[in-house]
Amino acid sequence: MVTRRNFLHRSAIGSVAAAMGGTALASCSEMTKEAPVVSKPVRPLAISTWDFGTKANAEAWKILEAGGSALDAVEAGVMVIEADEANTSVGIGGAPDRDGRVTLDACIMAPDGHCGSVCALEHIVHPISVARMVMEKTPHAILVADGALEFALAQGFKKENLLTEKSRLAWEKWKKTSKYEPKINVEVHDTIGMIAIDQKGDIAGACTTSGLAYKMRGRVGDSPIIGAGMYVDNEVGGAAATGLGEAVIRVVGSFLVVELMRQGRSPQEACEEAVARVVKKYADYKDIQVGFIAVNKLGQTGAFSIQSGFNYAVKSNDKNEVKDGSYLVKQ
Repeated sequence: MVTRRNFLHRSAIGSVAAAMGGTALASCSEMTKEAPVVSKPVRPLAISTWDFGTKANAEAWKILEAGGSALDAVEAGVMVIEADEANTSVGIGGAPDRDGRVTLDACIMAPDGHCGSVCALEHIVHPISVARMVMEKTPHAILVADGALEFALAQGFKKENLLTEKSRLAWEKWKKTSKYEPKINVEVHDTIGMIAIDQKGDIAGACTTSGLAYKMRGRVGDSPIIGAGMYVDNEVGGAAATGLGEAVIRVVGSFLVVELMRQGRSPQEACEEAVARVVKKYADYKDIQVGFIAVNKLGQTGAFSIQSGFNYAVKSNDKNEVKDGSYLVKQ
């Protein structure tokens, strides 16, 4: 019997196959599994990109478990990664642009649809908190570069040097050749995206990054773009992206995932279809990585990427586990 869910899932797999032009798929057995039936919504819950998301989830959980809001939880969660100098793709210690300047991007979105974003922000350790203030204290959704910095300083944020010795030395080494070749799951391992559901069932999201290492000055990827790097709809669920931002922007990836869930796709099916759309629009998809995570209102989760190597973290009840996402291209 062909149910609506089966039909939609077959369509998603067909889209992936068509986009691949006959190339073999990996993890096909996982792609054909239906999401488990959930009789009772799973809440609270936090889902984050990459294995370092466990640290973000643990911090967010302190708020969620105590009955706090999903918005407070996602901000607090990603702040842990922003402050980690050992992480060279987010916050302080992030890899600089080709001129040696660390510029940060972040966005945040509340259950009521309000959102805030900062792009190319320098000297501030926690761009996610500046993004929240943009949302709550200005009539705007996005502030950029010097304007974002002036706003942050006016709100009491302190100006700091974000270029650590580790990142400076790596940049000096890169300058010897100045060759720009993104490496899958290394240089593109560049984002912490988080979606949380609180005890009330409200959903919020956050995304923060230092972007691609040694990028052109002024480059902004998908991470601070609402609908591309992250998107939530309190009636449906939320999604976040990681990988090459230019490719995610082309399909407004996170918004696409949420809209597909609105149409009846499971989080897994929605992530698979979004990757198929990226592949269809990006001829050199075999040379890049793009991955999506998603959660729906019931607390069902999903993840999918172009290449292998993408993982994500999920926290609910007594578990805070890292999962390997299924993927499209066999290496």
